[in-house]
Amino acid sequence: MKFLDEAKIYLESGKGGAGCVAFRREKFIEMGGPDGGNGGRGGHIIFECVQNLNTLIDFRYTQHFRAGTGHHGRGSNCTGKDGRDMIIKVPIGTVILDEDKETVLLDMMTPGQRVLFLKGGDGGFGNAYYKSSTNRAPRKALPGWPGEERAVWLRLKLIADAGLVGMPNAGKSTFLSVVSRARPKIADYPFTTLAPNLGVVNSHGHEFVIADIPGLIEGAHEGHGLGTRFLGHVERTRVLLHIIDGTEDDVVATYKTIRAELKAYGQGLAKKPEVIVLNKADALGPELAEDQQKTLSKAIRKKVHLMSAVSHEGVDNVLAELWKQIEKGREKELEAARGVVGYDSLVFDE
Repeated sequence: MKFLDEAKIYLESGKGGAGCVAFRREKFIEMGGPDGGNGGRGGHIIFECVQNLNTLIDFRYTQHFRAGTGHHGRGSNCTGKDGRDMIIKVPIGTVILDEDKETVLLDMMTPGQRVLFLKGGDGGFGNAYYKSSTNRAPRKALPGWPGEERAVWLRLKLIADAGLVGMPNAGKSTFLSVVSRARPKIADYPFTTLAPNLGVVNSHGHEFVIADIPGLIEGAHEGHGLGTRFLGHVERTRVLLHIIDGTEDDVVATYKTIRAELKAYGQGLAKKPEVIVLNKADALGPELAEDQQKTLSKAIRKKVHLMSAVSHEGVDNVLAELWKQIEKGREKELEAARGVVGYDSLVFDE
């Protein structure tokens, strides 16, 4: 399945049905009168968050969504049938943005979550509604109210516990293939990964999800390489795993380049907990690998792990450190969630 993480769609809720002008005229019933029913309500536009989707590819081929029109009222005080609601199913982690691509309208995070986004137009009143003691035979009825129209952007941000960042060919995809059953493309040229990949890791009884995104290069925030388009997929992660190619001539400059791109992107990525790893230790040899580790650790004043994704050396230590940071992140989220009552007033329950 082709990966698509952004799409523009056009929405229109249903128009309400018109009211009816009708009168009773029955042979053995005296005092006939108005009995025109009201029109039915137009259909709503509803977003639903579902688990079995992981891309927005469906919205490339279907971009216009219209809810049903309400049926007209009829005689004998028959109210028209409501229009059919249009339920739009989106993957977990979908953000719904206004046309400016900046204003967040909805954030779909919970499986089964349903949100009434555009309300259908109300049905018009029939002439029975206007009957009164002074107006015994009204001939007035209203047309249905129009629905709402809106164009929005859908942007998918994958839900993962840890996110992999680093230069192209740092070994991120190799690491993901080693620690999970994910099978990303692996090759010896830059930008092998062109779309994000997810992998479920099961380490010492702990299960968590890692997201691998295409590599960053200097100037990514200005659109160089693949730019920062896919950084949104690690915005929701609890920890970043920064993998650096240990065979680089200047590992300190490589580290600072990626950090600069994270800061330029914003969205709090630079403030996330970070696990730093020097990869390809097997290609360096024990002594040179330790020298590179000490050089980087001294320059950035942070702990640096040594690893070889190919030979699996140091992989368990990295996973243990990742789980430690993920556990801390989950605890903080639970504390922040305490005391929050109910759900957004926009939630729609049938």
